[in-house]
Amino acid sequence: MYTDKFATKPGELKWSLEILPPTLGKTVDDVCATLDQLLEYHPIGIEVTYHQEKIVSKNENGMQIGYPLRRNPGTVPLCSYLKGYYHGKDDVEITPHLICGGFSIKECEEALIDLNVANIRTVLALRGDPQDLEKGFVPHPEGHHHASGLVEQIVNLNNGKYLFPIEDPTPTKFCIGVAGYPDKHYEAPNRDYDMQMLKNKVDKGADYIVTQMFFDTKNYFAFVEKARKVGIKIPIVPGIKPLDSKKQLTVLPRKFHIELPQELVEMTLSQDDAAVKQIGIEWAVAQCKELLYYGVPALHFYSMNKAAPIKEILKKLV
Repeated sequence: MYTDKFATKPGELKWSLEILPPTLGKTVDDVCATLDQLLEYHPIGIEVTYHQEKIVSKNENGMQIGYPLRRNPGTVPLCSYLKGYYHGKDDVEITPHLICGGFSIKECEEALIDLNVANIRTVLALRGDPQDLEKGFVPHPEGHHHASGLVEQIVNLNNGKYLFPIEDPTPTKFCIGVAGYPDKHYEAPNRDYDMQMLKNKVDKGADYIVTQMFFDTKNYFAFVEKARKVGIKIPIVPGIKPLDSKKQLTVLPRKFHIELPQELVEMTLSQDDAAVKQIGIEWAVAQCKELLYYGVPALHFYSMNKAAPIKEILKKLV
């Protein structure tokens, strides 16, 4: 199980990172170039994101026609490739994101079967974000409405229960991760409701939780305390994202529905991008040191496919 790789004592550095698949028309070489820079710091896991198709408009004979476009194709084959590419290199766990949005239940099962054949043993089960033009999440007409349904489907496969009866089926052995939100999911009316939604995913069979990025460690500790009070006992991995440009002061809160501490805002407002990047690294290092001191299972970095900031942070932690 992936969770067997987590830290067993306070201060022990275990870490993973999230990457994006190559954008349309690019190759896996760009992704590997990023990852190769970080291997010397021995990650325990690499997550690969998944995104719904985007509807783009194209003019054909005076008519605007909508076409679905996959901006980041290839999560499943990329994970399969990385599994072979890093085989024997520190036993790095390759974890694809699997989303409900845009997928029927049948298509989810097909993706899971493909991952199982590729010897992928961990998946992060997510609902997924709305389409760009949608006001809210719209599930596939034959898909899951919530990540808890996807978790339940994966657990069924782990028990040898497929959508269609199979004689003498071989159970899968997926370790299941889910998302948690220290700053609250933007659609939840309050933190209590958000925590109950998380507990539902755990009750369905999730094995560990990875949090959305946060910039105030107090929010993470309060989130963990609240989770423990409602009976969530599985590991909760904190998600870290270093600021690397001034623009992110507004982009990150808008896109990821998070809050930035006033102290961090005041430190960066009057600075240029180079200074903001260094401030972001130092802020993340301070977060990581505090989290490690109190014994988190691992650190999870949101890299945005940029190795340099993560490498600088890790240099200061080892």
